[in-house]
Amino acid sequence: MKKGIIAWVTLLFCNLIWSFHFTSIKLTQDQVGPYFTVWAPMLLATIFLFPFVVKDFRKGKKKLKDALVFVQLGALGAFPSQVFMTYGTQYSLASNAAILVLALPVITAVFAFLILKEKMNKIRWASFAIAIIGVVLCSTNDIRQVDLSSKYALGNLLIFLAIVGNAYYNVGCKKVADRFTEMEMVFYTYLVLVIMLTPMVLYYEPGMFAQVPHFTTKTWLGMVSLTLFHNFLSMLLFFKVLKFLDATQVALSNYMITFLGLPIAAIFLGETLSFQSVVGGVLVLIATLILTIVDHRQYKNNMLKLNT
Repeated sequence: MKKGIIAWVTLLFCNLIWSFHFTSIKLTQDQVGPYFTVWAPMLLATIFLFPFVVKDFRKGKKKLKDALVFVQLGALGAFPSQVFMTYGTQYSLASNAAILVLALPVITAVFAFLILKEKMNKIRWASFAIAIIGVVLCSTNDIRQVDLSSKYALGNLLIFLAIVGNAYYNVGCKKVADRFTEMEMVFYTYLVLVIMLTPMVLYYEPGMFAQVPHFTTKTWLGMVSLTLFHNFLSMLLFFKVLKFLDATQVALSNYMITFLGLPIAAIFLGETLSFQSVVGGVLVLIATLILTIVDHRQYKNNMLKLNT
């Protein structure tokens, strides 16, 4: 039980970092293009991880072909998840993205069923229903402002494809999590993405390198946040948790991003919290506690039965 609590607290911290993601992108968008915003933090994170991965690679006696699975996971999962989401937000509305992201746990559950043979039991359905109600209450303003018209069709499509890619990547990484360390999974994924993104950066945004010395404090704050926290620390912790928790549990916990986004908006953007937003946040928290205590206990019991 102690390990389970540690895993969920770690996952909560990851969601806290991810809740700052759009804020970090907004800090950089005035001076940094969408490809460079994804490419530069990942390149730096890859360089940071290289010496540690070399050590793990030698210790694990792996062959280079063992890591080729991340070419598929990177191309079909991580690439659209990172690039399409960053690009899509420029062609759509933030409120559209907030609503479309609600589909992530559902799509993840579908991939988990098809790839990992996981099932949505009664506890998970109940938690999902409670979380949906909570998120709707938290996102009332976004729902009122949502516009899925043809004007934003391209942006909405890119955001949705990013969500599908994110779900596929998370489930795919869960499948290979027992064969690689957390650092290896992050490193190989980012290495694939850096290779894919480099020609795009050079072709579409070649002038970005000359702009780096002119970055403002706000831009550097966003880039540092994306590099150290979003692309480095949160991903290492996420993969560590992914080895311990069920993929569907991890996906449903992503609704905590909305709950955590409320105090962040109030503190950093001066937004006020409505009563219904507070109630919605409490419901999301309750749904997460159900997953933490009840469903995780049942999941561990099932794993023990399979191993005996």
